[in-house]
Amino acid sequence: MQFDDDADLDTSEVQDVRGSRIPGGRATVGGGIVGIIALILGLLFGVGPDQLGLSSGGPDTSPTASTAAQVEQTCRTGRDANTRDDCRIVAVVNSVQDYWKQEFQRRRGTYTPARTVLFSDRIGTACGSATSAVGPFYCPGDRQVYLDLGFFDELRTKFGSSGGPFAQAYVVAHEYGHHVQDLMGTLGRSQDGRTGANSNSVRVELQADCYAGVWAHHATTTPDESTGRPLVTSLTRADIREGLDAAAAVGDDRIQEKFQGRVTPESWTHGSAAQRRQWFTTGFRGGDMADCNTFR
Repeated sequence: MQFDDDADLDTSEVQDVRGSRIPGGRATVGGGIVGIIALILGLLFGVGPDQLGLSSGGPDTSPTASTAAQVEQTCRTGRDANTRDDCRIVAVVNSVQDYWKQEFQRRRGTYTPARTVLFSDRIGTACGSATSAVGPFYCPGDRQVYLDLGFFDELRTKFGSSGGPFAQAYVVAHEYGHHVQDLMGTLGRSQDGRTGANSNSVRVELQADCYAGVWAHHATTTPDESTGRPLVTSLTRADIREGLDAAAAVGDDRIQEKFQGRVTPESWTHGSAAQRRQWFTTGFRGGDMADCNTFR
């Protein structure tokens, strides 16, 4: 996966609060076995931590300004995105939102941008407080994506993904799939408290995988607003394999087998490895969000 070296990155779409302290509230999801239980329950790549009762606090637990603010200082161009993980996230966020803005316009709708917050250890959100153990998530309460970059190491070491730049891009694009669902009014279907292979929770997650595939289909042809050229210049078959591998690695069946030694489909919240691969592929091959109706 490569970006246009000369493209300017829009760092306003990413807030960097790594290393900052969180005032008020407290995170009730810890590391170790508590964090693993949270992952088994299915928050990974999901929607705000309040859904599983794993957090406390509210909007008053928002992060302070980062003393480092690394992305603003170091992520200036596509060349930076080709060499740094945090800058790559900025570039992916820019590309994903370029695509959805143009797609909503094509459909005579209005896309409202969502910011990604890079944090370390723990974070306070409008959905409550959470630690890095819960994985990346989207909070509909403040319409922001939350991500600890350390998760990408765990994706390889804990979950057996091959990793790679596009695995990271898939994670980000999936979370923005939830934002698209939020804007379209379908995200609430995941919040009926039900689990299982045919639950709305699983259908919402699989649709977000499909939306990630739709973006990937268009990534190298979506013009960036600042240059008129695509920000993503190269996406290879090997890149797509990285994304599919990451999708499979966080399937409910894979996680349950690894951490509890058995598969219990009645508790699924995100779908099986095969389903996650299938729906990403559906979006990628057709490039049409209309193909992503997981509720039929």
